[in-house]
Amino acid sequence: MKASDLFLKALQEQGVEVIFGVPGEENADVMISLLDSPIRFIIARHEQGAAFMADVYGRLTGKPGICLATLGPGATNLVTGVANANFDRSPLVAVTGQASTYRLHKESHQNVDIVSMFKPVTKWTTPIRRADNIPEVVHKAFKLAMAEKPGACHIELPEDIAKLQSDVAPIPIEGYRLRRPAPDHKAIAKAVALIRNAHQPVVLAGNGCIRKRASTQLKRFVDQTGIMVANTFMAKGALDGRDDHSLLTAGLGSRDHVSEAFEKADLVIAIGYDLIEWHPDQWNPKMDKPICHIDFEPAEVDNHYRCEVEVVSDIAAALWEINEQLGDSVSFDVPLHRHLRDHMVNELGFGELASAEHDDLDWDAVGAATSDAFPVKPQRILRDLRSAMGEEDILIVDVGAHKMWAARHYPAYAPNTCLISNGFCSMGIALPGAIAAKLTYPNRNAVGLCGDGGFLMNIQELATAVQYRVPAVIMVWEDGGYGLIEWKQQTHYGKTSHVKFDNPDLIALAESFGARGIAVTSADGLRPALEAGFAETERPTVISVKVDYSENQKLTTRLGRLLAH
Repeated sequence: MKASDLFLKALQEQGVEVIFGVPGEENADVMISLLDSPIRFIIARHEQGAAFMADVYGRLTGKPGICLATLGPGATNLVTGVANANFDRSPLVAVTGQASTYRLHKESHQNVDIVSMFKPVTKWTTPIRRADNIPEVVHKAFKLAMAEKPGACHIELPEDIAKLQSDVAPIPIEGYRLRRPAPDHKAIAKAVALIRNAHQPVVLAGNGCIRKRASTQLKRFVDQTGIMVANTFMAKGALDGRDDHSLLTAGLGSRDHVSEAFEKADLVIAIGYDLIEWHPDQWNPKMDKPICHIDFEPAEVDNHYRCEVEVVSDIAAALWEINEQLGDSVSFDVPLHRHLRDHMVNELGFGELASAEHDDLDWDAVGAATSDAFPVKPQRILRDLRSAMGEEDILIVDVGAHKMWAARHYPAYAPNTCLISNGFCSMGIALPGAIAAKLTYPNRNAVGLCGDGGFLMNIQELATAVQYRVPAVIMVWEDGGYGLIEWKQQTHYGKTSHVKFDNPDLIALAESFGARGIAVTSADGLRPALEAGFAETERPTVISVKVDYSENQKLTTRLGRLLAH
């Protein structure tokens, strides 16, 4: 078998159904072999877009997303998306071409050390130097990409190796399931003792909790103990935001209502939490909080993250064992936590307003979620978006000021229904990510939420969505600037520098690609625009809405007034 055919056969044995990428001269043999392969190839318009598509595919399915590029500039274009997947714990396998091995030792056309370039941003990277090694290399890349904690791997296939012949058979990954170590009984006993002796414990649920088994056991744990849960940006939906035990999202740079739960906590149970998500100096500044660490890996070393116990195992298994040992011996009902949840529910506009019980409510903040003002307030946009989206619909959130608002004001009801890039924090993921989400789950609505800055970073992928008739919805918050940077500059310096830019006519631009374009001209027009976009079956829809980012500083001022009781 020709090596390029063997390579695709090896991918097929791993269950690969789709590859996102851009063809090139040095991956030409793989591209020709695809003509006889059942694997679908989605032509992206930029390698970064292909990597973002593979990233989101990996997050949603738990199977590695595959992105492909050629050598040199194709490979360098791929790096940002691959790094994003690795930092955000998304299984991904990147494949790049390379120059023929006979010229790798010297200066030659487009020749860069791709393996060394990918090493800092992947779990594993390797070149293929023998055609017979292809099945083992592919198998190992998939195994490592899916192993906890998931991440990115990279395979380099030089053009001369791709042309060789091999009679080695691929290795199927199906047929066995990797079993993870059970939790240590002494660690479980100490965790149980810490919980029994606590008075105001709080759970900090991180990215690891969005795995299906982990979220199921987390739900059982909070129902059994009454302990309330704050999730990080990347753990939205680990516990249904409507659940009475949910303290919603933690992780804003500013103090928020949920911060008080951590300030008063006498035990923080960190489950599936990465320090990259919300640094512990934000919630344990005095380094005095007892911490129970439950995760697939040992805790990272940090002065603000000193653990009383580390339960290192499969998260679901650890929570199951803790539940079994606790039985009905504890039942927490912390009035402060219920009070904090009520505040957030009222402010987000999806709960019952109870002024008699909450005379300390900021009614301006509460009213923003139903405001008819134009430009539209972020709170109103997210309230309407949430009401238009089904429980299993998927929101991909780009990086920018809108990310902070979405993290705080868009409650998720199930794992992997609100994807926020908060590890590597790459702008430009929303549009290609929404394409991948809609391709992966065509029966769900998929929305890419972005600012005008992030939208223009990967605008070319609209052509991909049009070509493959992907009816994803892209919602653009228009403010003519880099809103998050402007927000932070204003907060820290009292002035701004070089954050404003001019936009083209975004609707005309979208329509020039063959997409549908809808300009929202009033607050009441947002919900109909979303419904129109969801009704499309053959083309993407771009919805542009002018956003009132004066709310940014109002939020900063309001959060700055929040003091511990």
